[in-house]
Amino acid sequence: MKLLRYGPLGSEKPGVLDKDGQIRDLSGVIADVGGDAISDMGWAKGLDIDSLPVVGGSPRLGACVAGTGKFICIGLNYADHAAETGATVPPEPVIFMKATSAIVGPNDDVVIPRGSEATDWEVELGVVIGRQAKYVSEADALEHVAGYCVINDVSERDFQTKRSGQWTKGKSCDTFGPTGPWLVTRDEVADPQKLKMWLTVNGVTKQDGSSKTMVYGVANVVSYLSQFMTLHSGDIISTGTPPGVGMGFKPPQYLKAGDVVELGIEGLGTQKQTFVADL
Repeated sequence: MKLLRYGPLGSEKPGVLDKDGQIRDLSGVIADVGGDAISDMGWAKGLDIDSLPVVGGSPRLGACVAGTGKFICIGLNYADHAAETGATVPPEPVIFMKATSAIVGPNDDVVIPRGSEATDWEVELGVVIGRQAKYVSEADALEHVAGYCVINDVSERDFQTKRSGQWTKGKSCDTFGPTGPWLVTRDEVADPQKLKMWLTVNGVTKQDGSSKTMVYGVANVVSYLSQFMTLHSGDIISTGTPPGVGMGFKPPQYLKAGDVVELGIEGLGTQKQTFVADL
């Protein structure tokens, strides 16, 4: 299933995409896409999607999962991306947090923060936790995944690398976490390590990669994180980016107001954001 949330910011309703690409209203079945609804998806068995009300028009799409408690990111998780930034592949996954207040819809505007001169893009495979995970093995890790989504891990590189301390402040600016359009349930993704990924800026391709070059795969990352913290339903793991980010160019290429970024992952949908200046 391709689950989604639609409507004005803060008032989203749950929905599902039907076989014809229409949005169907799920609010008569579940309260929202998150929490109990994705930790136990028994409600989806035998569901007749075509019997659900069609949502007319072109409503705004919100982030595809509600109630996210943790937004966990994995750094330098593609060997070719690590090389373009001049870094070496780490011996264990690099973990940092992105504030949940950064989460927005897949097509919402992204605000370039005041003082920014190095706002960058990163197409990433998002993993949404369904069933609680604590001390899980790699062999069992995917059983705790509800599904997958597209994430743009927008980053301010000067805040991240030149302002001292950890990376979080360069990753957590408001609107720096476009998520969606859909939460594609695990059964629809045969192998999360064989997904094409791409990103363009103003129509020019910048990233053209695949999750197959991920150093630490999805199962490994879920298991690894669960050794340090309990993963709860609705938590998001953003698993790293392939090469082609702005900081990797010589000279670096960064975003400015008016730029349009489009990105997508095979089978998981696409996003489109216009970058705007903070007022």
